[in-house]
Amino acid sequence: MEQRTYHMSPEEFRRLGRQVVDWIADYYERIESYPVLSQVRPGDIRSRLPADPPAQGEPFADILRDLDEIIMPGITHWQSPNFFAFFPTGASFPSILGDLVSSGLGVQGMLWATSPACTELETHVLDWLAKAMGLPEQFLSTSTGGGVIQDSASSASLCALLAARERALDYRGNLHGLDGRLVAYASAHAHSSIEKAMMIAGLGRENLHLVAVDDSYAMRPDDLARLIKADRAAGLTPAFVAATIGTTSSNAMDPIRALGEVCRREDVWLHVDAAMSGTAALCPEFRWTHDGLELADSYCFNPHKWMFTNFDADCFYVADRAALINTLSILPEYLKNQATESGAVIDYRDWQIPLGRRFRALKLWFVIRHYGIEGLQYHIRRHVELAQQFAGWVKAHERFELMAPAPLNLVCFRHKAGDEFNERLLTRLNESGELYLTHTKLDGIFTLRMSIGQMYTEERHVVAAWEKITRTAAELENEG
Repeated sequence: MEQRTYHMSPEEFRRLGRQVVDWIADYYERIESYPVLSQVRPGDIRSRLPADPPAQGEPFADILRDLDEIIMPGITHWQSPNFFAFFPTGASFPSILGDLVSSGLGVQGMLWATSPACTELETHVLDWLAKAMGLPEQFLSTSTGGGVIQDSASSASLCALLAARERALDYRGNLHGLDGRLVAYASAHAHSSIEKAMMIAGLGRENLHLVAVDDSYAMRPDDLARLIKADRAAGLTPAFVAATIGTTSSNAMDPIRALGEVCRREDVWLHVDAAMSGTAALCPEFRWTHDGLELADSYCFNPHKWMFTNFDADCFYVADRAALINTLSILPEYLKNQATESGAVIDYRDWQIPLGRRFRALKLWFVIRHYGIEGLQYHIRRHVELAQQFAGWVKAHERFELMAPAPLNLVCFRHKAGDEFNERLLTRLNESGELYLTHTKLDGIFTLRMSIGQMYTEERHVVAAWEKITRTAAELENEG
């Protein structure tokens, strides 16, 4: 009698794989039929799942049925063209196919030796992007620095902070621990991952000093210089500045050149987080946002936000790779190999927090080769154009107002009736299922955010969203 293996055979995989690809394609064809924000209540999904795992394998048809009936009601549809919340997270078909190949290969690319193509394609694709975006030469692998794909900007910022910490301590911190005198700087509008990085890196949240912002919510270089001077006088060691190209709340653009000049003068590591807005630099007319980037020690942006590459994919660049490697490298006996010892290869395990790493470069490679730089530029320009149209409608409306500049594809706005009204408006809009917006607070004022960047968002979706917003606001006004 033949021994049962329980594995799915290659032939079964071919047949069922086609069903899954069809399911995904069907999903995108009908995605506008779903409420954008999931309407389930806490616990609804788990209440429909069995308490114990199945003892026997189940038919694949049953799995797909439960996917439709149990899982789909609990999905918030990030790929919907009516998703205007947070920032976008793209998942184009080329990216999905690239990720499928990555999953199929099952590569663990911790070392060059564990799959040379995993490392070399990643290095090459990040050099491609650096050139396409006009990034400074020092971020190329052929220079002193280079790029690596992290899972997110949060991890990139943490790696940058760790490298800054060690450089400030002459690389003694990893050996002897911290002395408690290191301080870092960011504006109140920097991403929360900076504060979390301070916690993880052992520097402490209280040692993240907040720099004042100007009327456009961008960091003020003069206040940064003042804080650094005061901290040095108090016996502290300034080590790290986190600047942002496109803050999460309002898409504010910190003045990188002026901040970089302060950091160079004070010998402080400058990290630039361009998580969402960095993709805009593919278009020459938007590269003004990156002015002064040659003064930065590190930089990151997320193709998984606005470059149609499904999560997770953050491109992290350093100007001096030795600083990063000296901070994160550790070589136990079981990882030693001839290629590493030759010094002729990159081992990306030394460029990140975990040891293991996926073959993320494949999906990025698929996207760039499918769209080409021109195709990516087309969609970026179209999204910015739609956001500018939306901002114009807000500005022209007597009952709404803009709350911050809108340089790219994020519009911050509100109804003039006050915070409580805008909270009710946001709740009513999201409960409708027709669109999804999120909010922030600017100068303590409740503000709505309209983020335009989904792959399939067209003018008709933005027009319908504005009509829904104004119509719902009028209904609330009539209700009193």
